[in-house]
Amino acid sequence: IGNLNATHLINHQNAVLLDVREAKEFEGGKLPNAVHIPLSQLDSRGAELAKLTSRPIIVYCARGQRSRAAAAGLQTLGFKDIYQLSGGFRAWKDAGLPLESA
Repeated sequence: IGNLNATHLINHQNAVLLDVREAKEFEGGKLPNAVHIPLSQLDSRGAELAKLTSRPIIVYCARGQRSRAAAAGLQTLGFKDIYQLSGGFRAWKDAGLPLESA
């Protein structure tokens, strides 16, 4: 999913943003209101997302590689509406879209 479609899902369908980057990457900022659960912890911390399964979820990492693995894990947690942010955090930042401090 591209930045424009992601923004639409966030604004109109209350999509959840899930940042699966590791902690050291997260220090450079995050997308607004994103939930941070590193991919390496998704299995053990997935229950934290259980109450959000009715909402669309947009998963992202640094460039878009790890989000594929995370999407598979999110299916097993009960998410049906799963999107991967094309180009990840870098594409969002490069487009000059809003960020917030981690």
